[in-house]
Amino acid sequence: MMKFSEMPYERADYAKLKEEIIKLTEDLKNAKSGEEAFEINRKATKAYEHASTMRTLCHIRHDIDTADKFYEDEQAYYDEMGPTMAEVSVAFKKALYDCPFRDYLVEKLGPVTFKNMELEMRSFVPDMVPLMQEENALVTEYGKLIASAKIDWEGEVLNLSLMAKYTTDKDREVRKKAYAKTTGFLLSVQDKLDDIYDKLVKNRTAQAKLLGYDNYLPLGYDRMGRNDYGPKEVEVFREEVKKKIVPLATKINERRRERLGLDHLYYYDPVNFKDGDPRPTGTPEEILAEGKKMYAELSPETKEFFDFMTENELFDVLGRKTKRAGGYMTSLPDYDYAPFIFANFNGTQHDVEVITHEAGHAFQGYVTRHNYPELNEIGMETAEIHSMSMEFFTEPWMDKFFGEKGDDFRLSHLEGTITFIPYGCMVDEFQHIIYANPEMTPQERREVWLKLEKEYRPDMDYADNAFYTSGGWWQRQPHIYNYPFYYIDYCLAQTVALEYKAKMDEDYKAAWASYLKLCKLSASDFYSKMLPQAGLRVPFEAGCLDKTVEVISKKLGF
Repeated sequence: MMKFSEMPYERADYAKLKEEIIKLTEDLKNAKSGEEAFEINRKATKAYEHASTMRTLCHIRHDIDTADKFYEDEQAYYDEMGPTMAEVSVAFKKALYDCPFRDYLVEKLGPVTFKNMELEMRSFVPDMVPLMQEENALVTEYGKLIASAKIDWEGEVLNLSLMAKYTTDKDREVRKKAYAKTTGFLLSVQDKLDDIYDKLVKNRTAQAKLLGYDNYLPLGYDRMGRNDYGPKEVEVFREEVKKKIVPLATKINERRRERLGLDHLYYYDPVNFKDGDPRPTGTPEEILAEGKKMYAELSPETKEFFDFMTENELFDVLGRKTKRAGGYMTSLPDYDYAPFIFANFNGTQHDVEVITHEAGHAFQGYVTRHNYPELNEIGMETAEIHSMSMEFFTEPWMDKFFGEKGDDFRLSHLEGTITFIPYGCMVDEFQHIIYANPEMTPQERREVWLKLEKEYRPDMDYADNAFYTSGGWWQRQPHIYNYPFYYIDYCLAQTVALEYKAKMDEDYKAAWASYLKLCKLSASDFYSKMLPQAGLRVPFEAGCLDKTVEVISKKLGF
């Protein structure tokens, strides 16, 4: 294995890759046995893996420094050239899907692989390529616009990520001022935010119409790999959240108001304790060192994983002024699918959540890295279970990060988990409405958001903030621009993570064994069949949240 800083980069040659895949497609059509077809598929996978590694290295290094001209130009190349591979990729998948030795291939690669191929094949026609290129460019433009924030704070120039330290300060006046600064920036670029999103909605709708759809919804679901459920199941889940989680979240916010000693909660009161929310007691380097100890104690598997990550420089977590906002985990196929974690430490409890949440993703990727890649094509509703559950499994070690505030962190984390779910469902329903009505104006979209706020967050008060009272909150949520329909996956996963929380409080070892089993199952089966194999409930039925809400309510003393 090679350290990240030493990994060489060269631009992926898409013309050469295209030629190779076209040849392998013909070879596949002429294969004389299942074994031969399987080996041809492995060759194609290897070719894709190298191009993917180069693109990922570029993506990470561009995100690390958005002002780096070299990687900015390279990212523009991938935005433009990536979609040109779609036609030959789909043709290869079709040859694999139609292969006369399908039974052998299904045995080796699993049934989910072939369902995913079906989704991919029906999600593309060659005429879509220019639109896909434009979509990539718009997503990159949004990321750069958000990263371009230069907020003057007490003589320092900060971006949105670095301002989070002050929007969660224990001093209410500091929070209010910090929010005024951040939303002032967003208001100053709102016309650009509106324009980018309007173009994205119309672009994605145009792509869907090329496939014969009325709107983007069916294409959006296929692109998210929803191979096991659709909008009706998600709607059932959202309605359960409105009935069961929204009332509990409202109770939590009322208790939080009392704890803070406030007459009323406003948008600038996203804190949990009067003397301030728990903040890590150590430096970023000390947080990573404590993380190493924590994972060494949690299990042999997590020790091996975290040692691998630290030894190979597979973290970039320090906040910097020209660094892209947000955080994620990705992987590097050429290096045995080594996971990589990108984040922005900013002095808040989020810093610790990075080495629990993103490390949950990375851990699952690490323990399954020797699978055939097709067996790891998990949906995000499954992937987020790995990350959100890891947040709970690591709770016994939180005193190491927060000192005497460990219990405060555990309480605020549990409460935050509950109050997040309505917000996440609101993001999802908002997108369903927007893409079903693509001709809406920016003003009409903001009105939809404000209406949904009353259903999902009835106690949210934006006071006189011009950006938020106009219905602009959603414009600072990158997933809405970048990954349509992703956000509900967090909510589905969060309910399973809460189930794990209830289980681990009863029997930690049994809960961890179930979690490890789920991680290793990866994409060997479909979501609604896999959860029961790990002893978990499927969140698409009426009453699916009853037991979890009952247990968690009792734990919170309601």
